Amino acid sequence: MRENPRRRRMQHPPRFLTVAVLAFAGLCSSFMFTLVVPLQAELPTLLDASREDTSWVVTITLLVAAVATPISGRLGDMYGKRRVVAVLLVLLVAGSLIAALSGSITGVIVGRALQGGVTGVIPLGIAIMRDVLPPRRLGTAVALMSATMGVGGAIGMPVAAYLALHTDWHTLFWLAAALGAVGLALVLLFVPEDILRTSGRLDILGAIGLAVALTGLLLFVSRGAEWGWSSAATLACGLGGLVVLLVWGAYELRVRDPLLDLRVAARPAVLFTNIAAVGMGFALFSSNVAFPQLLELPESGSGFGLDMLGAALIVMPAGLVMMVISPLSGWLERTIGPRPLFTGGAGFIVLAYVFVLLWSSEIWHILVANLLIGVGIGFTFAAMPMIIMRAVPADETGASNGLNALFRSVGTSSASAVLGGVLAAMSVEVDGVAVPTREAFEVCFWLAIAAGIVAVVLSLFIPRQPVEGHPSIRD
Repeated sequence: MRENPRRRRMQHPPRFLTVAVLAFAGLCSSFMFTLVVPLQAELPTLLDASREDTSWVVTITLLVAAVATPISGRLGDMYGKRRVVAVLLVLLVAGSLIAALSGSITGVIVGRALQGGVTGVIPLGIAIMRDVLPPRRLGTAVALMSATMGVGGAIGMPVAAYLALHTDWHTLFWLAAALGAVGLALVLLFVPEDILRTSGRLDILGAIGLAVALTGLLLFVSRGAEWGWSSAATLACGLGGLVVLLVWGAYELRVRDPLLDLRVAARPAVLFTNIAAVGMGFALFSSNVAFPQLLELPESGSGFGLDMLGAALIVMPAGLVMMVISPLSGWLERTIGPRPLFTGGAGFIVLAYVFVLLWSSEIWHILVANLLIGVGIGFTFAAMPMIIMRAVPADETGASNGLNALFRSVGTSSASAVLGGVLAAMSVEVDGVAVPTREAFEVCFWLAIAAGIVAVVLSLFIPRQPVEGHPSIRD
């Protein structure tokens, strides 16, 4: 019997190269979130714009990422995951070039918007792994891919800080363009084409409705503190987004080929995992908001007086821990199942913030807490895709993982807004500069503990799943 040529393409190139290339693409994707973090304080001067306008350089990336990720997942299920990954990397290169060649606020915002779309690479990469790997190797590969969410940002922050201190700021975007180009070439060479696609058409109206709803809700969360929670703009975004989301949900339940199958998303395993993902996103980004500020604030206030690069180097090991423990995460997932792994990881998060709440008088205290957070995020981010993939049909893996990434984005955006508001509200003047108090950071840690506890409790409602194999995971 003649071998199917499409299956032959799936068996070549070697699987380890495919996993390595997808992990590299994931690193490039997560790097985009910390790319401009070292420049935030200087952006008004560099771009000759107000601080409110330059804050969009960060906000626009989060918005586009949240909107594009579930949509790109659906497109991957329909038209080929490898093809959509390649398109997203092209957008990354294009956005980076636009920002690198621009000296205006408009060009940089447009470039950062295009960079935000590349976030869909990670859930699509996980879906590709499900297609090409046997169950015994899938858990470790997914853990590695999930780890890139933290590793790219953790490694990227000190790199971005060093370049921001010693080179022209455009260099950051040239670097991003180069990484995207390398990632694109590697994907085209070493990632096989898809053999499993779902039929149907793209639900354009559903995509537009989801984009409008998410944009309104995320603007409410991320900009409410700055605009004023009772302002007309904030209320319009929040209430408008909620109304559009409800209408969108009713439409998706009736349309023949929905953008997202809400009946699948309502399955207990998927539903509780996604809601818990909000807590995990909040807990992860809480450390990104609180720890760098605590490390960089002057010693005369509540901080340790480190410079930007020193603080980045203290924060970086958490991402490295996520990468190092990915084989352990895969082994634990195969041995005890993804749900206990998720519960244990969320428990590590709670432990980390309890530790730093009790001991945060030395730099090494922050380092230890951050390492514990790296372990917790590594376990939970490895478990979530596996829980979802065992609960959804194989031809909806991309969209379902994209939806999970969306819930994590809601958590990170919420952490940025809530913790930013707490630190701003509980500040005192030190040498003419508003500095958050030690009590402000303690409130932030308590909020992160609460988010972690909620995730632990929700994980207990996730139905138990088989430890090895599943009918929807290809042998």
